[in-house]
Formats: sequence, C-alpha cells, structure tokens
Amino acid sequence: MRFADKLFFATTALLAVAFAVFGIWMVSSYFQNILNREIERSDTESRMFQYLFEMAYQSADEYGEEYAVVRTIDSIMDSVEKEGRKCFVTDEEGNFFYGEELAQETSFPEILAGIQGEMREEDTYAYGIRRFKEGYYLFNVCKGTAGEGFYYLGMCMELTDIYKDRQLLLNRYRLALILLVVVGGGFIYVISRYMTGPIRRLGYVARCISEGEYEKRAHSMPRDEVGELAESFNVMADRLVEQMKEKELKAKQQEDFTAAFAHELKTPLTSIIGYADMLNSVNLSEEEKREAYFYIYSQGKRLESLSHKLLELVSMEKQDMIRKPVSTRKLEQNLRTAMRPVFSAKKIHGKIALEKGTILGDYELLLSLLYNLLDNAVKAVEEGGFILLKGSLLAEGYEIKVVDNGRGIPPKEIHRITEAFYMVDKSRSRKEGGAGIGMALCKKIISLHGGVLKIDSRLGEGTVIKVMFPIATFS
Repeated sequence: MRFADKLFFATTALLAVAFAVFGIWMVSSYFQNILNREIERSDTESRMFQYLFEMAYQSADEYGEEYAVVRTIDSIMDSVEKEGRKCFVTDEEGNFFYGEELAQETSFPEILAGIQGEMREEDTYAYGIRRFKEGYYLFNVCKGTAGEGFYYLGMCMELTDIYKDRQLLLNRYRLALILLVVVGGGFIYVISRYMTGPIRRLGYVARCISEGEYEKRAHSMPRDEVGELAESFNVMADRLVEQMKEKELKAKQQEDFTAAFAHELKTPLTSIIGYADMLNSVNLSEEEKREAYFYIYSQGKRLESLSHKLLELVSMEKQDMIRKPVSTRKLEQNLRTAMRPVFSAKKIHGKIALEKGTILGDYELLLSLLYNLLDNAVKAVEEGGFILLKGSLLAEGYEIKVVDNGRGIPPKEIHRITEAFYMVDKSRSRKEGGAGIGMALCKKIISLHGGVLKIDSRLGEGTVIKVMFPIATFS
C-alpha cells in the first residue's frame, strides 16, 4: 500500500472516530441535561404533592372533615394529571387508595415493587426510569407515615419524547458524520496526494538514476523536511556521479599507464635486441661496433632511469614521510651545482633564487621535486631560452615558482600532464630522454607535503608552475 493511501485511510479513520466520539458525547450530554432537569422538576412536584397530601390528611384526622379532604386531594391530583402526570397512593401492603387505573397495567406492580425495594428503611424518597406502556416513564415514590403504618405516594411522568429526541439527534448526527467522512475523506485524499507528490517525484528520480540517467535531479521541491531530503539526495547523487567519474578516469589512467609503460619498454628493448643481434651476426667495423655498444648502453640507462622513477613513485605511495626542517639555502646550493652544466649545455639563461626559510618535509623529496620541475623546463625551452626558479616567503606559506619561456602547453592538456607516462610532445620528450613520469612524481611529492600545485601556461609563450606549501607545513 502506498504511503499516500496509508495517510488517507489513517487520517479518515481518525477523523471519523474523533467526530463520532464527539457527537455521541455531545448528544449524550444534551440528553442528560434535559433528563436531569425533568428529574429535578418531578422531584419538586412530588415533594409538593406529598406535603399537600400530608396537610390534608392531618386536617381530616384532627377535624373529621374527611369528605372535604377527599375533594381537596382529588383537586390536587386533577391539576397534576392535567400536566400529563399520573399520581397514585398505596398503603404498605400495596392497596391503592388513588390511581387504581395504573394498577390495571400488567407491569406497573412489578415496577413499583422494584422502586420500593431499592428504598432503604430510613429512605423517604426514590425514583427510577422504566419502560412502561411502550415508552419511557419517570417514577417518583415518597414514603410517609399514617397513624401506626405508612403509605407510598407516587407520581409517574412520561419521558418518551425526550428519548425519541435523543434518537432523532443520533440519527441526524450519523448522517452528518457519513457526509463529513465522504467530503472530508475527499479533501484528505487530495491533500495526501499533494503532500506525497514530492516523495513520488524523488522516487522517480532515484529510479532514473538507478537506470543510468545520472544527470537526473529532484527539482521544484517544497521548503520543508521533504525539500531538505531532496536537497541531500541531490548532493548525494552529485557526489556519487563525481566518484563514478573519478573511478572511470582512474581506470582510464591505469589503462593508459599500462599501455604507455608497455610502449616505453618496447622501443628500447627492440633497439637493444636489434643491435645485439647485429653485433652477433654481422661483421661490423670498429666504429660501427662502438656506435652499437653506445646505443645499447644508452637504451639500458634509459630503462634503468625509468625503473628508478617507477620505484620511487611506488615507494611514495606505500610509505609515510618523516618531516624534518629543510633549509631553502641548502636546496638552492645543490640545485645550482646540479643545474649549472645543464643550463650551459643548452646556453640557457637560468636563475635560481630561494628566499631564506625552512620547510618541514623530506630533503631528498623536495630536491627531487625542484630538480624535476627544472628538468621539465629545460626540455621545454629552446637553446638560449630563459628559466627562473624563485622561492618567496609569504603570509600564506612558502611559494616556489618555476618560470620558462618555452613552447608552452595546450590548455586542454594542462590537467593531464601530472599523469604517469603522459607527454605533450612524445617524440621530443623521448629525444630529450624523458619518460613522462617526472610531473607525476612532482604531484605526489607536493601532496605528501600538503602543498598545492598550480600550472599556468600559454602555447608558444611559456609556462609558470607554482607550488605553495601551506602554514601547516611551513615554519
């Protein structure tokens, strides 16, 4: 059963029960108030009737005017019965002095005996409501003394109209309740469908996403708990899509890495095998042999360099780095010594200037980072080009910037140059002895130090690489 249907049935049932209980209580209270009022009035009249009867009886006993007393009592009874009441007087043995016509009714003696039986010895008054002559009657019985005995003086009043009015009210309220449930149920159904509409839309979006429509989102939601749920759902969907894209990208990068690694191994191995076979099967001159030996040696060194860089990249993935204070002056001196012959070989105008400071990190990794950045810059510039390595102490941390006026990087390629084996110009990179791993190492080293890498490049104008080591890793 749908939530909207559950809400509809539950609310309609609650509405019906609430109004039914309220209606019964209201009708019962109204009926009880009228009934109590009639009982109070009948009680007053009964006691007045008893008082007049006792006064007349005393007069007859004192003055012997029995005939006048009888006429007085008859007059009182006539006036009472004109208002729809019946009066009766019996002795303690049940003999009727007045109201003999009531005694003719089959059930009256039993009713009277029942009410009298409820009276205790010290009680002088009792009343009861009984079914009598196909209706409801209120019976009042007063007990008085007469000489050595006592008598019962009573009055009965019909309440059938009051009970009929109660039943009429109940029937009308029952019809009103049915109408209320039908009309109210219709409104509740419409409202429940409206309130659960956002939930249905959210479920539809969830099904679409499960079927592959990853860009589907829940929109036009109310600003309530359901809207907050939809917003959280959209955020979750965005993150799931991002994670899926990241996994797809990572899988593609791994595939590209494997293909590139196989290609990088294939070329030097093919050359080594070819030259070795030529040395073994062909008579070569000494100069040709030296050339073949040199080529085999150079390709072997290239494979050795490739394996070292791969091992370095893998080792950084697996081990934790121990941070120690590293002097930027010491880094500057070692870089100048290492890069001086490299700059001279291509007649590059190189400048290395690191402002005095201390970076918390690993000295060898930081030196490898800066050397790789400079090595990439050397490969990018033409002969006679310009390279600047500058370190600055800023409020945010320590910034290292590498600037060159080389050939630059196409904008669409910038985000990929930190992938292993990725090269913008593969033929030139291999000619320069590169394998496309340098920037992947740089990115990993920067990440281990909590730094941020930023690359800005323009094709044909040059490249600016900035590395910012934050306050947390700088002192």
